[in-house]
Amino acid sequence: MSNHVNLEGKRILVTGGTTGIGRATIALLVREGAQVLTFGRHQPELDEALAEAHGGRGSAEGMTADTATQDGVRAVFAAMDERLGGIDALVTCAALGADPIHEMEEDEWRYVVETNLIGAMACARQAILRMMKTRGGHLLFVGSISAEIKAEGESVYSATKAGLQAFAETLRKEVADKNIKVTVIQPGSVATPMQPSNEREQREAIASHRMLYAEEIAEAIHFALTRSERADVVNLRIEPRIQKTS
Repeated sequence: MSNHVNLEGKRILVTGGTTGIGRATIALLVREGAQVLTFGRHQPELDEALAEAHGGRGSAEGMTADTATQDGVRAVFAAMDERLGGIDALVTCAALGADPIHEMEEDEWRYVVETNLIGAMACARQAILRMMKTRGGHLLFVGSISAEIKAEGESVYSATKAGLQAFAETLRKEVADKNIKVTVIQPGSVATPMQPSNEREQREAIASHRMLYAEEIAEAIHFALTRSERADVVNLRIEPRIQKTS
C-alpha cells in the first residue's frame, strides 16, 4: 500500500482564505509544508490570515481579489503562475450567505451566485487548464449540507451549493483520466463570520455540540488532500452531532 500524499512543497490556491474555514485551512496547510496563495476582498482580514499562518514549514502569500469577477480570477491565477510556478491543488472556500430571494435586491442575490458558484467554476477551469499540462492535481470544493437539507430561508444559498455539488460530481467524471481528483466537503453548522450568531452564541453552540470549529473542517480538507493517489474522496459530509436540519 502506497503512502499518503505529502503536502510538503505542494502549490495550493485557497479562495476566500481571509475568514472562517479558509483561514483555518491556510494555517493547517502551511504547518504541513504547503506553499499557499490565498485571496479575499479586504486587506485587513488578509493580513490577519497570513499572520496566523506564519511559522509553519510552508509559506503563505496573499492578494486582494474578488472571485466573483473575471478580472479577479485572471489576476489570481497570473499570480499563481508568477509566484509559485503553477498549481497542484485548488481549495474553494469563498462563499457568501444570503436571505430568501424575495428579500434581496437583484444585484445582491446575483452577486452571491457569482461568488459561490460561478467563481468556483471559473477557478476550477483555470486550475484544470494548468493541471492538464503537468502531472494532474486536486480540486476541492467546500460545499454545504444546505444542498441537501434545503432549510427555509436559504433558497439562494442552497441553490449555489446544490449547483456546486452537481458541478463537482459531474466534473469528476470528465477529468479523472487526466489525473485530476475532485472532492466536495459538505460542512454542517460551523462557527464562522457567515453565521448570524455572535461570538458568545457560537461558543455556546460549540459547547453543546450544535456547531463545529472551522479548524475541524480544515482537518477534513487535509484528510481529503492527503489520501493516496489512487483514492478520491468524492463527498465528505461533516456536521455537529446535533445538527439543525430545518
